Amino acid sequence: MIKLIEDLRQEANKKLDPKKKGPLGQFMTPYPIAQFMAKLFTNKKKVKLLDGGAGIGSLSLACSEVLKIDKIVAWEVDPVMISYLETNFSNLKIENEIHHKDFILDIVDRIKANEKPSFTNAILNPPYKKINQNSEHRLACRDVGIESVNLYICFFALAIKQLIDGGEIVIIIPRSFCNGAYYRPFREFLLNTCSIDFIHSFGSRSKAFKDDEVLQENVIFKATKGKQQGAVVISQSHDGTFKDIESREVPFETIVKPNDREYYIHIPTDDVVDSEILFDKTLRELGIEVSTGPVVDFRCKEYWSFEPVENTAPLLYPNHFTKDGFRFPVVFKKPNSLIRCPDVDKWLMKAGDYVLVKRFSAKEERRRVVAYLITKDKLDYPMFGFENHWNVFHIKKNGLSRNLALGLTCFLNSTVLDDYFRVFSGHTQVNATDLKNMKYPNFEKLEELGKNYSEDMTQEQIDNLVMGL
Repeated sequence: MIKLIEDLRQEANKKLDPKKKGPLGQFMTPYPIAQFMAKLFTNKKKVKLLDGGAGIGSLSLACSEVLKIDKIVAWEVDPVMISYLETNFSNLKIENEIHHKDFILDIVDRIKANEKPSFTNAILNPPYKKINQNSEHRLACRDVGIESVNLYICFFALAIKQLIDGGEIVIIIPRSFCNGAYYRPFREFLLNTCSIDFIHSFGSRSKAFKDDEVLQENVIFKATKGKQQGAVVISQSHDGTFKDIESREVPFETIVKPNDREYYIHIPTDDVVDSEILFDKTLRELGIEVSTGPVVDFRCKEYWSFEPVENTAPLLYPNHFTKDGFRFPVVFKKPNSLIRCPDVDKWLMKAGDYVLVKRFSAKEERRRVVAYLITKDKLDYPMFGFENHWNVFHIKKNGLSRNLALGLTCFLNSTVLDDYFRVFSGHTQVNATDLKNMKYPNFEKLEELGKNYSEDMTQEQIDNLVMGL
């Protein structure tokens, strides 16, 4: 069965227009993953199954192997997929309906027509595609109380609305919804409507959908509508073969912190240290702020200076920091400086010691959080400019004390922090909001790190220093 379905999936995959597949978010589920997902259901009898964006039907077929299904209802709009889906369903001795309709628009119409939820189980691999404010799908979902910036959240929320109380949903999606302001309304809806039962993560970002070069960090998520929240099972494997799967049960408070108004969903791993010593204080409690770099270079283009000359302020980019250290000026396509004037000075910060974290990390970098230190000793200018690709740690737009800046840089570059951040954040980029919502060592511990840290330390030396707190 596995080989047959996988052959059909790859055959159908080749027929899809490669130029449309990515933009449409079409990434079909490998059958071993579909089987793993199907086995997560505890509702196994008298099942009415929802399969939105069904593709060739892999998820429903996997469910038919382990569940006693009374009826399958599937939605698919792609004509290539539909032909395979109809063939696969015709071989099942199970009542089924295939709707050649847009899942989102059809379900919204059903909700607005007061059609009652009727599904006991839902299984989905929805499309991964951002949607803008005025898109048809976003406006339709808004009509039924769903706010989303991505199609996969629309599918997730609408499928939940179609479940009866006690109904279960199993879904494979990017983990980006677990944090960030844009996904907060959905997280609140999810946690107020369902219990989180199970979360599986993959050690390799690229292996779950290796045929399609998907780089999102995917998770398999199981929730139950209307169920009282209990402990959550967390599992992890390197890839979609599940050969090295490990699992454990954790308290719900490990997943969603009590009194967290952002409803962030943490996905813990075994190697994360979550001690009070290391993750104790918020930035607000420390009196530190973090902001996105205030200079958007193209808005200041008339003030660009490729060389630092009189009456200019340095404009710092990630390009100014290399493996060999800080370099200024450098030769590249952007300006090294801005000509100072009142229109420019409002975007600058006073010279001082600042900690900078790149918002976007290069693929070859092992750490997601990469921090750098810029000090007034390195640049002899009264004002500094920080370009928009930075997150800047500061105190009321002024620098930090030297030891505090050194200690914060050390902590942010530690492996334990990077592991913690990956639990805390599902994004491949590092946002100022995420850095604000993290916790840090207390002031005394950061100062202690700063007294012993130097910028030429190896990763091992940094980690030993931090773990020695």
